[in-house]
Amino acid sequence: DDIVWGLPLIILIIVCGIYLTIRLKFLQIVHLPKALRFMIKNEEDGTGEVTSFGALCTALSATIGTGNIVGVATAIGILAGGPGALFWMWIAALFGMATKYSEGLLAVKYRKIDEDGHVLGGPFYYIESGMGHKWRWLAKIFAFFGACVGLMGIGTFTQVNGIASAVQAFFDPDKANTVSILGNDYSIAIVITAFILAILVGLVVIGGIQRISKVSQVIVPFMAVLYIVVCLVLIIVNINKVPAAFATIVKCAFKPMSFAGGVTASLAIAMQKGVARGIFSNEAGLGSAPIAAAAAQTKEPVRQGLVTMTGTFIDTIIVCTMTGLSIVMMGSWQDGSLEGIAVTTDAFQKGLFFMPGQVAAFILMICLVFFAFTTILGWDYYGERCLEYLTNGSKVSVQIYRWLYILCVFIGPYMTVKAVWTI
Repeated sequence: DDIVWGLPLIILIIVCGIYLTIRLKFLQIVHLPKALRFMIKNEEDGTGEVTSFGALCTALSATIGTGNIVGVATAIGILAGGPGALFWMWIAALFGMATKYSEGLLAVKYRKIDEDGHVLGGPFYYIESGMGHKWRWLAKIFAFFGACVGLMGIGTFTQVNGIASAVQAFFDPDKANTVSILGNDYSIAIVITAFILAILVGLVVIGGIQRISKVSQVIVPFMAVLYIVVCLVLIIVNINKVPAAFATIVKCAFKPMSFAGGVTASLAIAMQKGVARGIFSNEAGLGSAPIAAAAAQTKEPVRQGLVTMTGTFIDTIIVCTMTGLSIVMMGSWQDGSLEGIAVTTDAFQKGLFFMPGQVAAFILMICLVFFAFTTILGWDYYGERCLEYLTNGSKVSVQIYRWLYILCVFIGPYMTVKAVWTI
């Protein structure tokens, strides 16, 4: 884990992003206004299963998740990379936008549409068709791990566990009301959460991409706007702390800083945590977003590439920055006794001082629940498409995958946080 998320990945991701940025003549900066216009304006005569905006919302539903609230807090904590990690998240996102554009373009260029209008596309198809048939083994490996990570990694356990932890922390922090299941005591809040989540996920994923897209188009803009508005209110009422926060972020990004208790945040750790959490959050170069992009109703790969690119901009440059800035402004990152969601909750409670602490905590819990829920939906779609490629479009295997997915959602809340992140 340390090797994969260490120097090799940082070099691969950043160098690839820099190369594409130079070859595409800084497209992510020059054409960003055009990309944002295309994002909300659908093509009328394109071919595909969902609108261009629907495909983006499906991709965003999978990328805007616990990483934006919990991941950012973890990365910039005093025991991790410090505030400098946020700067390296920005750098990873800037170059990652060029990578994301390329992924979206290739997805549409090499996608396959069958007689029923069913679209199949993603890295496995552009590896096989773009790089040649002799690379099919690589496409198969990608599809296999994609289906697995959807079922047991990013898609279910981490998100469901995040939701359950947030709900229990708010409604039953002392585990006063418990039930015994297989010899272990669980909070009633966890049991109810597992049951409701499994039902809601089942109602959506059984409807396929059309239903996932429709739900995402409603929830994703709502949840993103709600979270951004709350963060903006926090920043505005504490506006005098903004310059110092930005200065701290940039300073910590380039030189080691010592804090109370002899803790030192080094440049290498700040860079590693920033890039790693940035990739986990915006998924640039991961190969997931192009699976959704391939389903877009479009006839122009370049246009869809630009729309796909806006996903990284929204996820990291806007949403992650809001979280990170709030935490640095309120000094919550310096409390070594806090970790994960508790860091962000502390920042919200301090920053939104004009409202009761429980109200601020409740707002954050609602945002986290929505963020994680949509990620569960998006990754089900990714996993299904990977499985379709592996099984040559077997509808039976996809149905079995959906029911296994719902089962994993149901059992996820009962697992320990350590087990979830190890998997």
